[in-house]
Amino acid sequence: MNLKRLKYFVKIVDIGSLTQAADVLHIAQPALSQQLATLEGELKQQLLIRTKRGVTPTDAGKILYAHAQLILRQCEQAQSDVQASSKALSGKVSVGLAPGTAASALSLPLLRAVREQHPGIVLYLNENFGTTLSELIMNGRMDMAVLYGDKVIHGLSFQPLFKEELYLVSPSSRSLPQEDIVLAEVAEWDLMLPRKYNVIRKLVDEAFLRIGMVPRVVAEVESATTLTAAIDDDLGVTILPGSAARILAASTSARLCRIVSPVIEAPLALCLSDHLPLSIPAQAVKKILLGLVNDMMPDDLPKLRTEA
Repeated sequence: MNLKRLKYFVKIVDIGSLTQAADVLHIAQPALSQQLATLEGELKQQLLIRTKRGVTPTDAGKILYAHAQLILRQCEQAQSDVQASSKALSGKVSVGLAPGTAASALSLPLLRAVREQHPGIVLYLNENFGTTLSELIMNGRMDMAVLYGDKVIHGLSFQPLFKEELYLVSPSSRSLPQEDIVLAEVAEWDLMLPRKYNVIRKLVDEAFLRIGMVPRVVAEVESATTLTAAIDDDLGVTILPGSAARILAASTSARLCRIVSPVIEAPLALCLSDHLPLSIPAQAVKKILLGLVNDMMPDDLPKLRTEA
């Protein structure tokens, strides 16, 4: 195998068509087909299934595709690190920030700090759900992400940052206590929550399970825009971490109540690959990111080590 054939193979799978891949790669289709045939001959496996609609990878092709992505990414990192050793840091660094979390408040400060300290680094910011971000990191397609969660997952490592308490968020027309609300009382409300795979939903479901109750979920909403509009239209209430709750309340007339008995805490963590090393530019961005997290943490919490 050589890197060129791996690049060709990944591009074919990504596009799903030999003809279109040949156009993108600026190579004649017969030559691209020959490269693919050579690769299949080296591995003694059929890698793609050809149909009228295009091509799809076989089981062997899927395995090679996953390995090829990691191999090509590590080669790019090696080249970037060697080049960075003799000059100012440069290269691409991808950072995921889970929306509706304290992480979303980091996007602009992080972009500003990286531009000021390392103008040669091209920062890619991706605001997406935690499950999507963690999969991208596991597959080697993203460097790091700030998201909720601390469970042990093969292929990932989590560096704890801090914990946020969960709040009930309701329209101003609803009658709520002034500050705190007992979880058992929350069971009486019509809740709009994310789907069950979401970390916040899991924390809420587990808390209700501990008190022997079930939340009354009337809608599963994962769009911050839709959730804000639904709260503003008095269609129900929701449960969010403190930072996200305050952001929603700032754009509406919503009211906040801290949930107690029990208090529910969402752990915010920096998610990294447990087997792929960070490039030198990514290490620099990680250091800046942890410094920004330190700045937003309450004074009574211990500060994070910012070494990459």
